[in-house]
This record gives sequence, C-alpha cells and structure tokens, in this order.
Amino acid sequence: MKEDYYAGAYWGPRKETALECARRAELFFHMLARCDPSFTQWYRAGRGFPRELPGWPVRPDVKELEKLLLHGRHRTDVDKEVIEDLGFSQMMWNAKKEATDIHLSCGGYSQWGGPNSCLLNPTKESPIRERILRTPVLAEVLTSMATAWDPDFATATSIEMGHLIKKQKREVRVGWLTYLSRRMGKVPPLPAPVRIEPVGALGWLLILSPEPMTASNPEHVAFTARVRELLDRAGLIERPEPEPTS
Repeated sequence: MKEDYYAGAYWGPRKETALECARRAELFFHMLARCDPSFTQWYRAGRGFPRELPGWPVRPDVKELEKLLLHGRHRTDVDKEVIEDLGFSQMMWNAKKEATDIHLSCGGYSQWGGPNSCLLNPTKESPIRERILRTPVLAEVLTSMATAWDPDFATATSIEMGHLIKKQKREVRVGWLTYLSRRMGKVPPLPAPVRIEPVGALGWLLILSPEPMTASNPEHVAFTARVRELLDRAGLIERPEPEPTS
C-alpha cells in the first residue's frame, strides 16, 4: 500500500501581525528552496492567471507575502467582518498536476481555533516524490519549518502511521522524523538507531531511521510507538489546552 506522507509544524496560540508572519514565511521559503529544486517556485490562486502556469507566481518577499496573508484572513459568514483572533491562512502549490502543496495558518491566538501550522504535502509524482521522501531532504524541510516558525513540534511521517501512533487529540505527533522545541522539555536518551540533532538553539530533531518508516511494517510501528512512550514518560507528548485570551 502506498502511504501518504506529509511534513507539518504546529504551535499554539501566538498573536502575530501579517507582517510578522510574512517575515517568517519569507525565511521559510528561502530555506525551503535549498531543500529540493522543485521547491523554488510556488503559485497561488486568483482570476486571470496565464493558463500555461499553475497559478499566479508567488515572489517570496515580505511585501507580497504580507498581502497574501491579509487576503487570507478569516471572516464572518454574514457581514464578512475580519475575525482577528483566527489569524491568517494561505495555500500555495508548485505544479499544474500532482503538485506539492503548502498550507499556512499563522497569527492565530484564539483558544477555540485550530493550531497554527505549516504543512507540506509532497507530490505523488515519481521520481520527484522519491527524491523528496528521503531522510536528508525531510530533515532540511523540518529544520526550515523549525527555524522560520519556531513551532512547538514538527513531524515528517505518513498519515497512516499517525493513525496508529497518535492516542490523544492534543499531543505531539511522533513520526519518522520529529522536531521538539526546547520549550517542550528535555529529550531523554533514545534507543538506536535514533539520531538526535540540535536545530540551533531552538530544539532537537529526532531521526528514527535513515530509511523511510511505513505503517505497513510492524517493526516500524512498534519502534515508533516505543519512542513515543519514552517521550511521553519524559513529559514531552501531552500538550496543555491553550490558555483563554482576553
């Protein structure tokens, strides 16, 4: 069975302006472009774009990204008023067919809204998919997310593995690669072949295996569950409910 992999970074309520989020997004896209050649050009929706292109080309600079995020503000259904505490969201992709896509949700500070996040869903087209789904590339992707967005945690794994490992709605998602912010606590010793690499002064990147880990392999599932258990014992899995905001 072919599994659906993704890379995602998540953080709790953080009130930031569109400009502050745009600065983070600019850094993210510049770092992401170094991870793989297919990550150098992104596109957005909009009327009237040239039909030979996947959409309107996005320039990864602060001014354009700020405009995009402001356009992606959440609004009420009836009078279309901006819902400030839900922040901003935007989606981009890099091809007309079988694209890799990115979903950004940032600047939200409501306890009732979903988490702030940066999600990357790799293309299903070979051989680009095989090139992306390698440990060195995904490690760079998570490092880019961690450096730009300063999330609480990030993971690169398959959706199927997530269903087997995750137990609570609000918890750190442990996968093939997992990033943990230092805010979450201290990473305990973990069994081989796990590699623990620092991401600057922000946190730690845990690489469970140099090869892809799949939900169809019972040994991979058992080992991922074991790592999750050790992290849980160290107090790194459970995430508290967001504090009410005024």
